Amino acid sequence: MAKLGNNMVSLYGVYDYGGYDKEYEVVICGGGTSGVAAAIACARTGAKVLLIERTGQLGGQMSLSGPPGFAYAHCFNAKGQKDTAGIVEETHARLYKQGHALPHLRPKHRLLGGYTFSYVDPEWWTLEIFDMMEENGVTLLLDSLVVDVTKDGDKATGVVVENANGRVTIPAKIVIDCTGEAYASKFAGCETVETDRDIIQPHSICFTADGVDWDKLLRYINNNPEQFTWDQLACLNPDVVTKDLVMAVYKKCIDIKELGEVMGFFDLRQVALENGDWHPNSGAGFFLQPKEGGRILAHFQHSSQVDHALPSDAWDLTRCNIECRKQIRIAWRFFKNYVPGFENAYITRIGSELRLREGARIVGDYVLNMEDVRNEARFEDGIGLSNFPAGAHHSTNEKTLAVVNDHDADDEEYGGAQNQSEFAACKNQGSYAIPYRVLVPKKVENFLVAGKCVSTDRSAYLRYLQQTMVTGQAAGVAAGLCVKHNITPRELEKDTTELREILLSQGAILSLPDDK
Repeated sequence: MAKLGNNMVSLYGVYDYGGYDKEYEVVICGGGTSGVAAAIACARTGAKVLLIERTGQLGGQMSLSGPPGFAYAHCFNAKGQKDTAGIVEETHARLYKQGHALPHLRPKHRLLGGYTFSYVDPEWWTLEIFDMMEENGVTLLLDSLVVDVTKDGDKATGVVVENANGRVTIPAKIVIDCTGEAYASKFAGCETVETDRDIIQPHSICFTADGVDWDKLLRYINNNPEQFTWDQLACLNPDVVTKDLVMAVYKKCIDIKELGEVMGFFDLRQVALENGDWHPNSGAGFFLQPKEGGRILAHFQHSSQVDHALPSDAWDLTRCNIECRKQIRIAWRFFKNYVPGFENAYITRIGSELRLREGARIVGDYVLNMEDVRNEARFEDGIGLSNFPAGAHHSTNEKTLAVVNDHDADDEEYGGAQNQSEFAACKNQGSYAIPYRVLVPKKVENFLVAGKCVSTDRSAYLRYLQQTMVTGQAAGVAAGLCVKHNITPRELEKDTTELREILLSQGAILSLPDDK
């Protein structure tokens, strides 16, 4: 690699732009939400970190395929206890201070329902992440695709990338798979499981709109509360979050931020469906997105959904990309022509990539499962917490979500959904722990996994944005410790005391006040 001359240094500063002639102790595959968290956390342990991303953009589901509606969300459980922090809270606080995030929105009906929002502006989040890479000394290699993992026996020794320079091998002491779909894990020979094409969750493409007359829309909501959903808010705390409570909010709300999201438009959607101005693959609704000066945009994450598509099949992904864009045209026609307040609204952005809702997962030294979620499990090697329920799967119908509650297993309301699953919420409205062992694949050494493809059963799938950053941060610290002590990630399982101490020092939450 050519060296920067003095004139280039004066122009671009002294940031280490890397090179193939340099040695990296930890190589991270994928610069999405788990990858950037892993890179920051690992670099803070003193390790030399290289983060490889196949595009020129960091952020993954926050920036390329999103943000998802829950960016951020579910940082507080249904008891009102904050259970997600670390790099999630650090980035939110930095952006809030700069005017690029909303405060933690905790209206009563959402706080008791364990479904709160802490929205950030995704464009500024991405800019902030690039700054944090430089602040922490992370070396980036962008526009580079990881195509293989090199090994010596059962030990990972590096990765192979293809980019403008051709095909290059980059050695590493520890490799972390943050690709989201376990692509690097498969190259390394890790055991993985993947849902069948017939039942895999549908994938989508998001879009964002400005120009909404929020006052006009709120008047419609105030006068038609029965046209909007309430049951999703009640699923974690049904004895407290009642239909009457949520309907009262719809009737009196004067600030769209109090709602956080809007889902429903039942009668309007039905008329549109009969007129060919809606498609039958999802419900109608949107989340919010903050912009500078207090401006709020409508962000549509569920308005296009295409099923029967595997992330491991490029032809399936091609079909999804084409069909999702057709559905976006239909969905926008509905909102423009049927929904009060959207008459002068306009699309400002369409996601550049599919939001892949389900893909392969590794089989690790522990498999987090639905009963762990239900029982609010704790582990000696816990590296983070979550309160998100198990079994809430997307489906291509007007319900958008297909779940079967423990007490509603025969409910015909969910009939026909290709993704029916048992639903498990935390039994005491609390949170469950995520053990370090879900990051460690069986059989392959010097290898860690973070993000969507960690080791869980299908129902306990840790795919949500804040969960991926929790596991990413933990994998980054673990990799740094493995380098420091010259041990494997599996050997680190014997004593995770230092791992947990460093995570706590980085702001992670590993326990709650009422833990025994």
